[in-house]
Amino acid sequence: MTIEKTDTLVIGAGQAGVAMSEHLSKLDVPHLVLERNRIAERWRTERWDSLVCNGPAWHDRFPGLEFKDADPDAFIPKDQVAAYFEAYAKKFNAPIRTGVEVKKVVRNVGRPGFTIETSEGTIEANRVVAATGPFQRPIIPPVAPKDDRLTQIHSAQYRNPGQLPEGAVLVVGAGSSGVQIADELQRAGKKVYLSVGAHDRPPRAYRNRDFCWWLGVLGEWDAAAMKPGTEHVTIAVSGARGGHTVDFRGLAHQGITLVGMTKSFDDGVASFQPDLAENIARGDANYLSLLDAADAYIERNGLDLPEEPEARKKLPDPDCLTNPLLSLDLAAAGVTSIVWATGFAVDYSWLQVNAFDEKGKPKHQRGVSSEPGVYFVGLPWLSRRGSTFIWGVWHDAKYIADHIATQRKYFAYRDAAHRASTSA
Repeated sequence: MTIEKTDTLVIGAGQAGVAMSEHLSKLDVPHLVLERNRIAERWRTERWDSLVCNGPAWHDRFPGLEFKDADPDAFIPKDQVAAYFEAYAKKFNAPIRTGVEVKKVVRNVGRPGFTIETSEGTIEANRVVAATGPFQRPIIPPVAPKDDRLTQIHSAQYRNPGQLPEGAVLVVGAGSSGVQIADELQRAGKKVYLSVGAHDRPPRAYRNRDFCWWLGVLGEWDAAAMKPGTEHVTIAVSGARGGHTVDFRGLAHQGITLVGMTKSFDDGVASFQPDLAENIARGDANYLSLLDAADAYIERNGLDLPEEPEARKKLPDPDCLTNPLLSLDLAAAGVTSIVWATGFAVDYSWLQVNAFDEKGKPKHQRGVSSEPGVYFVGLPWLSRRGSTFIWGVWHDAKYIADHIATQRKYFAYRDAAHRASTSA
């Protein structure tokens, strides 16, 4: 049986895998990228129909290619994003092989590298880059009710309002996905209950600059680690309908009923934590802190940017905030569906190497894992806060590619020394 060999095998051809391939190509590192579906498949088929990027086109892209025929300040639709990565890969003839699933990766014994079992045969590689990203396994929490009368889907399966049956909807999770889905459902005529947990709520734009710009000039994208206690805090931001600041009071006045974090379900009754006001206040504080930092930056640098006093005004507290629901009889409220916008978990069961902690999370430093020769790219906070964004993935991939190129030089020196000793 013929075994294919390559220096570096990249697994996954989303934004992380494409970025990785570009940098390896520039460094003349022989490599192969395997993708079990199509390039950028999750953008194509694992997101809702109306999804757009949460960052503007000038910011949410790779440095080497702009979005074709797009306003730099526009928020690009998901299908156009997928086409962008496909075009980017063609730009440098990325060695991507689609329709190939990686089933197992193990370290070789007594010799360098790894053996990789795929759906189309065996490959050996000196190095392996896991570029499968953070959205591998949708999480529906254990509190989800076991009730056949309810339609329950994860945000990864949600496509559009017409997908759900008649009746009200409970959306659990108020990060960017949950907020946008709840808003879309309500605008389509659905009665919506939105379960709100701890969140950050930046302004979409302030004083004529998008929040992505503000986080850049304020150095926030370069933060190396989350602040203590923020591990479970989501970010509520939206590029939908041309981009707008997420305002939970506005959503409530629009007709959405806000509730606290979902606690449990018992005999058809949902119970919520009494933390709604606290969560909204936390989001408000985050919002105002960015306005304050932006104002200080403008004054410090003498910038001529228009003042925006309206940004500090807030709508009156809605009744659902001042008198929050702590329980909801789903049947009595007409709730027939639950959308779980509760995030994802990684799944590296195929990567059978010593690169994970006791909870199954990758052990790495800026993507260089504790297992020599294994790398991770495409994960949030891989090197900094900006790792979450498309441009951040590109920079993370560059660092890893440079590390691989350096390791190749060490291996080349070892081989030369061995040849010299054997020819003496």
